[in-house]
Amino acid sequence: MAITLKVNKQSHTIDVPGEMPLLWVLRDVLGLKGTKYGCGISACGACTVHVDGREVRSCVTPASSVENRNITTIEGLADTETHPVQMAWEETDVAQCGYCQPGQIMSAVALLSKTPKPTDTDIDSAMSGNLCRCGTYPRIREAIHRAAEMQTARGGAR
Repeated sequence: MAITLKVNKQSHTIDVPGEMPLLWVLRDVLGLKGTKYGCGISACGACTVHVDGREVRSCVTPASSVENRNITTIEGLADTETHPVQMAWEETDVAQCGYCQPGQIMSAVALLSKTPKPTDTDIDSAMSGNLCRCGTYPRIREAIHRAAEMQTARGGAR
């Protein structure tokens, strides 16, 4: 089945089964390896991408269900410069093993687009679906607060 996906502002017409999970299309067909496989049942958040600006678990999202919608992966998060969330992640030294970080970052970006100045409770609630086996949750929270400051200094969310 030929479907057209708009990924990171580029259109791709691909021939895949419509029920193929978006995760596998991104990784295996389009070669975008930043989005990670974690559980395959939408429980860990490692596969988080944005579809029309909303966070989506790509491991359970059929590719055909997002045809002609705007899909953003970790690779497409920033156009020309590093996104404030990515900058805050580096500045705060969040990553330990790093495996879950693309999904964590994509969820943090979605949170900040809705809640530019989140509280700890906002962050904990928004990030609760993203698991980190290394337990870097305190640094994740700190980085989200730092990213919110950076975005405010730049004049708003991106």
